[in-house]
Amino acid sequence: MLIFHLDPLAASIFSLLAIVALILAFVMLGSHWVKNHVYAFAAESWVIAALSAAVGVYGHYPELLVIAVLTALLRGSLLPYLLLRIIDDLKQSREFTPLLQPSSSIVMGGFLVLFSYALAHRLGLRMNLADSIAVLALTTMFALKLIGFLMLVLRAEAVSAILGLLVIENGIFLGSQILVPGMPLLLELVILFDLLIIVSTFGLLVRYLHRELGTTSSRELTRLVG
Repeated sequence: MLIFHLDPLAASIFSLLAIVALILAFVMLGSHWVKNHVYAFAAESWVIAALSAAVGVYGHYPELLVIAVLTALLRGSLLPYLLLRIIDDLKQSREFTPLLQPSSSIVMGGFLVLFSYALAHRLGLRMNLADSIAVLALTTMFALKLIGFLMLVLRAEAVSAILGLLVIENGIFLGSQILVPGMPLLLELVILFDLLIIVSTFGLLVRYLHRELGTTSSRELTRLVG
């Protein structure tokens, strides 16, 4: 496995990129402004693209360079563009109905990171990987997934729900780049294009809800009509 043969420079680059991706997830938790969430997601996707390229170079996986380019174009550019179009169409700049304030959300996110580290450390001990970058990769992967779930729970607006799902997928994708970089190229491409279909479908649903009901908040969508 690549993680057993990393030189200090490669390990430092991988670690830095993983930590930056995690920090950008906290930017999403710490802001009411929906566009800030999209910009943070775009930046996080570019960081993951850089990580894919770095793993491809150091691990001699040329297919990961293709994945890095597609990740930057699709995750980092096209998906944010589509989300910003949805936000502009809805004329919705803020998340007005969160269950927790941003400061409380960040604190909860911090506890989730600690829990993720404890879980990753125990897994690392069982797999004799406690002193490798695998623990950091697992921590970041678990933390991003939990933060994505937290966004789904705490945020009511449909766009925020889409971003929560994308953060969860970013966590899985980031972990896979470090832990199993030899994934088939076809599988990676399927995941990327699935995301495009998901966001496009959600966009149509959100526009329909806003046109028919005047809201996209799950707090308001509590009564069946028909």
